[in-house]
Amino acid sequence: MTPFGYARATGMEDALRRGSQGATAYLGGGTNLVDLMREGIARPEALVDVTGLSHTIEERGDGGLLIGAAVRNTTLAEHRAVRTRYPTLARAVMAGASAQIRNMATTGGNLLQRTRCAYFYDTDGSRCNKRAPGAGCDAVEGFHRIHAILGASSACVATHPSDMCVALAALDATVHLRSGNGARTLPFVELHRLPGDRPDVDTLLGPGELITAIELPASALAANSTYRKVRDRASYAFALVSVAAAVEMEGGMVRDVRLALGGVAHKPWRAYKAEAALRGGPADADAFRAAAEAELADAAPLRDNGFKVELAKRTIVAVLGELTGADA
Repeated sequence: MTPFGYARATGMEDALRRGSQGATAYLGGGTNLVDLMREGIARPEALVDVTGLSHTIEERGDGGLLIGAAVRNTTLAEHRAVRTRYPTLARAVMAGASAQIRNMATTGGNLLQRTRCAYFYDTDGSRCNKRAPGAGCDAVEGFHRIHAILGASSACVATHPSDMCVALAALDATVHLRSGNGARTLPFVELHRLPGDRPDVDTLLGPGELITAIELPASALAANSTYRKVRDRASYAFALVSVAAAVEMEGGMVRDVRLALGGVAHKPWRAYKAEAALRGGPADADAFRAAAEAELADAAPLRDNGFKVELAKRTIVAVLGELTGADA
């Protein structure tokens, strides 16, 4: 491992000052960053430990939540307001990783974890544009069974690995950011980038910018929400396809809906086309299937992951059937 410096931030201003100096990285639980450093993929000159900052969950007067970036994943999933008002988020967190990792990982760090593509981690000869821009992408013609079917490019076909982020995309979350230039907010769905020709740039964060909190708005439909993860084995596996959904019903019709997919794209995929197709329509299996077809119409599977298209459609239909009581 390359030598690096370490400092524990004494406060927000101290963290931002240190984070603006050279090749510095913010350290939360380290469950992904430390792995990247061990593999020689990430080479920060210094780490700034920010786990002492913003580690509370604040219940807002309007029913929303402000979740500090240093809140541990376990704490988030077990919080009563999260379990009752936003069950899709609690279930998504519990679907990810192991109990030991959830006890260490932070909310802000979860948002910034990088892809689990085998070629990204193979530094002994594999070509990866995310790791080395311009090198090429061996996954396109190589092992890509778990890779993207939506929003990919010739430069990168990897998927975003987070379960939590899929739920946050469906919940209209907002990310709170701080840097030396001040504070700003960003809609969660805009935080992560599709690969284009720069897959090495994962997010819209600026240099030295720090995630301080994630805000969940009060939502009438979020209480009727869930998360389903389809994977090769029951635990310790990333999603082949996952679905976060929330539905509000009125007289057998879908009054409002939120839907996001995981395991299918370089970022958590908000299913706007499916939402539009569902909103104001009947809550039945035919309508759910038509909405799923609309969302996956632009899917561009690779040689070995075409099964994900049908898998995503069937998972969408099943989840919506579960939430509405319809026979899916």
